Amino acid sequence: MSTFKATFIVFAVLFLGVWKTNAQIFIGHEVGVMSGPAGFFTDYGERWDLKNNLSNEGVGVGIMHFMNFAYRKQCSCTDTEWFFSKHFRIRNEINYLRSRLEHFGPTASKDSEGGRQLRAMHGFSELFQIGSALEYHPFGIRDTRNFSTRFSPYIGIGVHYVNYHPDAYSDLGPLDSPKVLFSTFENGLNLESGSTFAIVGNGGIRFRIGRSGDVFVDGRAYYYNTDYIEGLDVQGQQNKFNDFVIWFNFGYVYYINF
Repeated sequence: MSTFKATFIVFAVLFLGVWKTNAQIFIGHEVGVMSGPAGFFTDYGERWDLKNNLSNEGVGVGIMHFMNFAYRKQCSCTDTEWFFSKHFRIRNEINYLRSRLEHFGPTASKDSEGGRQLRAMHGFSELFQIGSALEYHPFGIRDTRNFSTRFSPYIGIGVHYVNYHPDAYSDLGPLDSPKVLFSTFENGLNLESGSTFAIVGNGGIRFRIGRSGDVFVDGRAYYYNTDYIEGLDVQGQQNKFNDFVIWFNFGYVYYINF
């Protein structure tokens, strides 16, 4: 059994366990879906080049489960006066990100051997991610759910387990052939699938559209504990950061036991 499958099973067991104890500890449950464009900041192209970042845009989809402790199911009243219960949600999620990757930027545009090597190289990366985060809602969860305000901004931070699958090819021939791979990638090409962890920071805003649902806009950044989510690692002092992804998404959240 793969590590990803094992982690998924553990997540499912914990989810069902929490659901079962809802009546005893008064947890409010919410489920949601999300989708949107994702920018991959990797070793393809110039990392801070605008055209490169826009052209290497991918897409992501995900499902979420939220827990809050702000009310009792029987009366929709406050379960406790703790600051945590008023302002924090726990978010669990599974998502999938994918992007096709090309080399853009000044170096790739040159009419040189290196420029031709970069333009001839194509790749993609797909990420399966699962994890949890803590979200802070300054306006108060119960106040928002009781329509004291329709807008609820939030910020969050969490950790995700990541399973990544890179691939690449060149129009000039096999990537391990002489004069095909760009020089800074020599000894830095690894197209094997792997696993790592990511630190996730996010922020967004929810908008109440009814008694049982919200829509939201969310922006998040993933910083990975590896530089190989796309299979490349620049060999040189100019490579100062691991890969990261910025994902803007839109979604809907349904309140299961309001």
